Amino acid sequence: MNTGIKTQCRPSYRLLTESQIQEVHRASLEILETIGVRVPHQEGVQLLREAGCRVKEGSVVLIPNWLVEECIRSAPSRITIYNRKGEQAMRLEGRNIHFGTGTDLIRTVDLETGETRPSRLQDVANAARVSDYCPEVDFIASFALPSDVPTNLMYLQCAKMMMENSVKPVFFTAAGREDAEYIIEMAAVVAGGEEALREKPFLIQYSEPTAPLSHSYGAVNKLFLCAEKGIPICYTPGDLLGGSTPVTLAGGIVQANAEALSGIVLHQLRAKGAPIISGFALAPMDMRTTVFAYGAPGWRLTNSAFADLYHYYGIPMWSTVGSDAHCLDEQAAMEHAFGTLLAALDGANLIHDVGYLGQGLLGNPAAIVMCDEIISYVKRIIRGFDLARDKMALDVIRKVGPGGDFLAERHTVDHFRTELWRPAHLNRDNPDTWVEKGSQRYGERVTQKALEILATYEPEPLPEDVRQEIDGIAARAERALKTVQFKA
Repeated sequence: MNTGIKTQCRPSYRLLTESQIQEVHRASLEILETIGVRVPHQEGVQLLREAGCRVKEGSVVLIPNWLVEECIRSAPSRITIYNRKGEQAMRLEGRNIHFGTGTDLIRTVDLETGETRPSRLQDVANAARVSDYCPEVDFIASFALPSDVPTNLMYLQCAKMMMENSVKPVFFTAAGREDAEYIIEMAAVVAGGEEALREKPFLIQYSEPTAPLSHSYGAVNKLFLCAEKGIPICYTPGDLLGGSTPVTLAGGIVQANAEALSGIVLHQLRAKGAPIISGFALAPMDMRTTVFAYGAPGWRLTNSAFADLYHYYGIPMWSTVGSDAHCLDEQAAMEHAFGTLLAALDGANLIHDVGYLGQGLLGNPAAIVMCDEIISYVKRIIRGFDLARDKMALDVIRKVGPGGDFLAERHTVDHFRTELWRPAHLNRDNPDTWVEKGSQRYGERVTQKALEILATYEPEPLPEDVRQEIDGIAARAERALKTVQFKA
């Protein structure tokens, strides 16, 4: 019997109304048109001037609203990301959600000793292998910023290590255009050539403007390189409420959105239709400690606001999760759970910083395992349930009747695996059984699992000829970059 109702029940969430979105958009356009952004990059300023912008004080550019809206329209509404084998891995569009790790954590919790120490290159490999194993982690980033590699080669070695230790898409950073070019060259070898990489990109560059309302020379250089090569770039401001933006959430949102939109304009003027991922990271600055508060509810609200904005623009967006906790404790679990749920409800397309601890300064591979389970839990909530007649199971209820049970019914066998979520590491033993098994805490279980992955799991290796060729590129880059001064 068709009752005419929509049977699939899914949770929905939206922070801003249509009129509020338009009001934020108009305020952001006003900032760009009357205050402008600083662009200390001669080619960038020239592109903007030729497109109809006014330039004052040398490098402050006033961008007319019609040009911003024209560039929003030219940016792709869908970006398909592949893995290093050329298989489709992520479709960044609509409300599709994808999760992955983040970059550049300067300290790492050693799984063997429990000590916190400076990050090493091996930590990049470890995070890539753990992420490659975890089914809910869709893309990888370096997770660690290695202290045992020369500064000019850090990002190149991180990218190489990720390509060698996971087949998943790579989210990478670079110091400047100089090392980014070598990273893209290595990726082209893995993909089968520069055109193959353009057609099926498996890497995303991460860069950002500098708040308030500025773009550095190096950031614009990387933005233009990716536009030219057709490499997707995530170009998103990272701002602090009360630090680099006004302390009010509304003030921070309109400024950060203006910064993000100005990046889209620069990018699209360099190569119309080139793939860009936008949005912004806007977190409260804790006024007592002055830290970047990863777990704050204000950050979750600003993330929801920009998700609504970029759904309105039709441009793929990033988002963030993470925790201010300095160890894998209850705070880490709570903040990651709230962040993951809200980012998923926002429908953000590229959700990074999975497993981040210590305000984005500390990494722990066990946190990736924990977050893999949190993501699985959240995805089950997002999937909702079906109210179709067969799912209501009236015939089965009638058959069993008062006083019976459903355990042996065929309906139970047919549906329990898809209807009922089952954990991998969460405890569901009764209290006595839990004690008999050693009273292990959740953090201990996921740490044990991370150690097991690193001891036994082997990711699919690169073909030997490809590995040798990227080794050669890395050696050439080391010689070329050893004395380069990257321009900020």
